[in-house]
Amino acid sequence: MNKSDMALIKCEDIWVALGLLTRLPLPDRTWNEARPAAMAAWAYPVTGLIVGGIACAIACILIALGLPSGMVAAAVLLCLSLLTGAMHEDGLADTADGLWGGTTVERRLEIMKDSHIGAYGVIALIAGFAMRWSALTALLTAGWIWGPIIVAAMTSRQVMSYVMGALPNARDTGLSNLTGRPCGKAPIVGAAPCLIVILLAFGISGLLLAFIAAISAFMCIAIARAKIGGQTGDILGATQLVTEIAILGAIAALVL
Repeated sequence: MNKSDMALIKCEDIWVALGLLTRLPLPDRTWNEARPAAMAAWAYPVTGLIVGGIACAIACILIALGLPSGMVAAAVLLCLSLLTGAMHEDGLADTADGLWGGTTVERRLEIMKDSHIGAYGVIALIAGFAMRWSALTALLTAGWIWGPIIVAAMTSRQVMSYVMGALPNARDTGLSNLTGRPCGKAPIVGAAPCLIVILLAFGISGLLLAFIAAISAFMCIAIARAKIGGQTGDILGATQLVTEIAILGAIAALVL
């Protein structure tokens, strides 16, 4: 990694990423306001590591108390939603409603901005929770806790930076527009901790998970480009959840 790459990494970026992607009660901290928030994209996997670690700790406590795997899996999903303010779930619902409920780009963006939820959004949330719960229940029953949850949490947040870099902002307002777009090397820098954790948890065979995450990101990019010509905060949230579902399902197929 050369000096220009090192300039991408600032400790303050972790605070920016946590402040953007979680609802954790962070201590007051000042950072360089001239530094674009999108420069913190490399730290998105670090946010996943922290959020996933908290969820894993809760899972271990509940399992030690004798709760069944299904209840523990539900508690993990609830924990993840609370830690993030359900922002990714909100993005999935809005994306489903907008992309499939509108017939023009303008109408799709209008629906996505609407705070109300429609049939497509409800179906997407139910299906998303059901698939994650099923995979987590099977993994927890087999004794898998830390590896699957941490890898899914980190990798699914890493792909968000690729979508941010690959697609322009679909509108001139909103969280994604305010955050900006990361420089080309930020996603590559952020991929390093993901690959390390994948290899530690699942060995060489775990590289399949990185491939699946890439496919998930490319699919989300293609759909967003075709439907609205760019990305929004809702698209990024939907990308995170879609990738998390794909990773958890792939892990279950890989180790069970």
